[in-house]
Amino acid sequence: MVSGKNYYLLLVIVFTGFLIFGFSENIKGPAIPRIQTDFALDEWQIGSLLSLNSLGYLLACSFTGVMARKYGLKLTSLIAFGFMVVSGILIALSQHFFSFASSYFFMYIGNGMLEIALAILGARIFVRNTGMMMNLAHFFYGLSSIVAPVIASSLMGAALFGTELGWRGMYLLMLSLAALPMIPALVTRFPGDDVAVEHQITLKAYARDPVAWFMVVILSFGVVSELSIGSWLVNFLEKAYQWEMTSAAGMLSLFFLCFTLARLVLGPLTDKIGFVVSLIVLSAFSGICSLAAIAVGPSGAFLFALAGVGIAPIYPTVMAFLAKRYPNGSDTAITFTVTLMGIASVIGNFLVGAITDGFKLMFSDAAHPNEGLIKGLQAGYVFIGGCALLCSIVSFMLYRWLRKRDEVL
Repeated sequence: MVSGKNYYLLLVIVFTGFLIFGFSENIKGPAIPRIQTDFALDEWQIGSLLSLNSLGYLLACSFTGVMARKYGLKLTSLIAFGFMVVSGILIALSQHFFSFASSYFFMYIGNGMLEIALAILGARIFVRNTGMMMNLAHFFYGLSSIVAPVIASSLMGAALFGTELGWRGMYLLMLSLAALPMIPALVTRFPGDDVAVEHQITLKAYARDPVAWFMVVILSFGVVSELSIGSWLVNFLEKAYQWEMTSAAGMLSLFFLCFTLARLVLGPLTDKIGFVVSLIVLSAFSGICSLAAIAVGPSGAFLFALAGVGIAPIYPTVMAFLAKRYPNGSDTAITFTVTLMGIASVIGNFLVGAITDGFKLMFSDAAHPNEGLIKGLQAGYVFIGGCALLCSIVSFMLYRWLRKRDEVL
């Protein structure tokens, strides 16, 4: 157990790390239109760029746990933060699309390393009130996600030494923040680095545990629903309900507000009622809210935002479960789960688009050209809500499996 000054320094690393992770993930929204203009990119090239970055992220997720076991979590964390700083410098210096794309890919490798390193560190230090502390750590990610687009927009228009920062300067400044947690990381002892490799669970042994696959499926459904709401909500409100962009964006902001506050407030609940029961109840709540919003229509649009209350604790609660169940193998458990979840989330987001287009074509009518689009958007959002319900159903299946063995957490 970690205590004293060392514990508080580790908390600083985790909390600031999640803040920086949220910034790096969410400053791209205001920057992409300017990047597209500067490099004369079409939508296909932008889509390819983002897909390539997802590959870099998954690549990093796959090897970070191995690095942590072999070289220690302290060195791995320092390298992850260092990747973020260096990528900011490279992005600022990029003058051609190839150099920019390479630098951006480099940043997403840093992102993937940072997510795994922070999750493993949290699993090692949050030995008490694990659910509350995991949710609190991820609250900082949500907090920076809310303010990141506003800060990015302001910085891009700001002047330094008589020259506008633009998107290059903005990335340089924001990613340079990753140097700050490196300072306490240099002087802090990371718990678990002294545990012999032979005492840790192997990947092969972990993959034989049925619970491992339950958690992959649960997290995959939860994250697909979470990410899809962020990606599709504004599009749905604008096209299905003919909302103005500002109103639709406001509803998305309300979703993120509910999402972020839920991680702050509901964390203690997950410890009190149990991690698996929390997954059952909260994911069901999110799914019901999303499906009810579709059924009620425009007057029930607030339910889209309220769905954030249920879906927000899913990811940190799964991390808390893994930390408790595998105290000497959390790095293996987290790496395995997050990597496979990342692959599933790519497939899930593709399915949302495919379902939307499929129903759009099925219900297209020359006399009512918008009818097909509305049906398609509704079908896509039903799939998003359905993923949350499936998360709840699989969590219930896991609960029954664990209860038979008296292993419920």
